[in-house]
Amino acid sequence: MPQDDPALVERLRDPATCREAFGEVISRYSEPLYWLIRRMVNSHDDANDLLQNTFMKAWQALDNFRGDAKLSTWLYKIAVNESITHLDRERRRAGVSLDDEASALAHTIEADEWIDGDALSLKLRKAVATLPEKQRLVFNMKYFDEMKYEQMSEILGTSVGALKASYHLAVKKIEQYLQTD
Repeated sequence: MPQDDPALVERLRDPATCREAFGEVISRYSEPLYWLIRRMVNSHDDANDLLQNTFMKAWQALDNFRGDAKLSTWLYKIAVNESITHLDRERRRAGVSLDDEASALAHTIEADEWIDGDALSLKLRKAVATLPEKQRLVFNMKYFDEMKYEQMSEILGTSVGALKASYHLAVKKIEQYLQTD
């Protein structure tokens, strides 16, 4: 996760420099946001679309960004909300239960040409895909993005204690999956 830059935030607030500054935001945050989204939706095309939606919503809401939260936290929150909305919409459209979604995600991971990795990383991705949506999100943010619980709390609007419990449960489920698979 890139470090927040107060000078960049100031340039975003200035109408004379906001377009150029937003271009810098896109280049700085595209990769970490892409991978956050990608680990949630498991489809390269969907992740790209959701990343574009994230930046469009951020651009449209730029006047509302007061700087109370970090820029990175604000962007992550938009990306998480876009991902969750997409997953809910897809689940409703397909009439799929949460359990069916987990097995479909695991199958998608196997067939995905954009995923490169050895057997162990594939196994880990499949295990993560079996987690409930919230636990999957918390695990991805903590394990892959190395995000602190406090920042996750700001993004997800959940207490640090609940996030720690969710992460702990996710790790236990992944361990069980890896031992039985």
